[in-house]
Amino acid sequence: MSANQPDTGFLLLNTGSDAFIVRAALIESARQSIDAQYYIWNDDNSGRYLAGRLVAAAERGVNVRLLLDDINVAGKESLFAVLNGHPNIQVRIFNPARSRSGVGRFLSLILDFDRINRRMHNKTFVADGYAGIAGGRNIGDEYFDEHPALNFRDRDVMALGPIVGDMTDNFSAYWNSQWSYPLEQIYQPQPPELAASARSRFINETAQAQAFKSIPPQGFDAAETFLEGRFADLTQAPAKLVYDEPPKDPNAPTDTPKLTAKALYDLVAQAETEILVESAYFVLADEQLEDLRDVVKPGLSILAITNSLASNDLVTNHSAYARWREEMLESGIELYELRPDAKGCKAWVSNEAACDNGAVSLHSKAVVFDQSTLFVGSLNVNLRSIYLNGETVLIIQSPEMAKTVAADIRHSMTPENSWQVTLDKGGDLLWRSSDQQVDHEPDVGFWRRAKSRFLSWLPLEKYL
Repeated sequence: MSANQPDTGFLLLNTGSDAFIVRAALIESARQSIDAQYYIWNDDNSGRYLAGRLVAAAERGVNVRLLLDDINVAGKESLFAVLNGHPNIQVRIFNPARSRSGVGRFLSLILDFDRINRRMHNKTFVADGYAGIAGGRNIGDEYFDEHPALNFRDRDVMALGPIVGDMTDNFSAYWNSQWSYPLEQIYQPQPPELAASARSRFINETAQAQAFKSIPPQGFDAAETFLEGRFADLTQAPAKLVYDEPPKDPNAPTDTPKLTAKALYDLVAQAETEILVESAYFVLADEQLEDLRDVVKPGLSILAITNSLASNDLVTNHSAYARWREEMLESGIELYELRPDAKGCKAWVSNEAACDNGAVSLHSKAVVFDQSTLFVGSLNVNLRSIYLNGETVLIIQSPEMAKTVAADIRHSMTPENSWQVTLDKGGDLLWRSSDQQVDHEPDVGFWRRAKSRFLSWLPLEKYL
């Protein structure tokens, strides 16, 4: 965890389009190094495009290090092997399963359960040690407003200044961990001539403007001009970066909150009037609710928005939330669940066709305290993030940025964008929006509701 740093410049990346273009521009303009750390890097249009631009950067002498969590690497190794074959690119995999595919991989996940559950959920991107991005987004079409049917409402922050050095420290801690393995140790490299041919194809495919909804800048000069315009909009603010160190022993007990969670607890204890929570997965169980009762001041309001069953990409994760939903309401938390047909989609996702014909899901992780402090990063307010995952968060002391995010969160809580969940006089759940009031999970079929209800009976919330 860094101490409070001298003021750094920050820029909110509130749409996937913006997040995609800024990452692409940083790759194009990099002169010396790129360090990228992600939980997911998809082998789709945007994932392959950014991979191709990393190869192009390496061709001009930039040293590229790519660190990926293993849980989502299976089946995509060939993409990363193409990159790893370049002399200026190194790829490492964090905490890999011993078996790489099929039944063997499934069995290794079960038999090595404690270790495998310790995931690197951190998401950072640093170019030349001076500009960085931290937040909730992985790499893939659904994170960058490019998916035809399902796009995520997400949030990143670009930083320019001293705190970027702490992002590099975060990256280095995981890169140098004993649990990070060079890709070639766990995946058979391609023959050099095939890898070289694939890299050339990557460069050629991505050298021209792609058929993206938002076209990234092409070439060094265009990227520099683009970034100079963005740098002019930076907000200067004191801030600190907090990250969880990789586990020295992944089989050790996991009953102590990690550093990022402790930082969140401290901010909760200091809050005076209002806490606004935006979390894709939201789970507070007995221990957390008891801690909340101990520190909450009279008059403090806590409002939280998370996914509904209809908007959640994972029924399993929703079931963990559903298991504790009534207790969270009884503790005084005001709960909202995102509608997949939220009217705000067109403000959040720069892909109108996807908003008209598809759905929006929440992937953001941000908390605003007293309209003055912004807590944003990879940490979901749930038990997995609190106890198991490695996470990275920024704590930015900026009323300007805090109020901007607070307004965004409040907008997402309006009836055209979400259902408010309450308890009726008999203690039963009700969902209310601009055009509905129902006593069951709205806009989903019986079997999806039944699956969520069944899973909610199982005490698995720490692992979901």
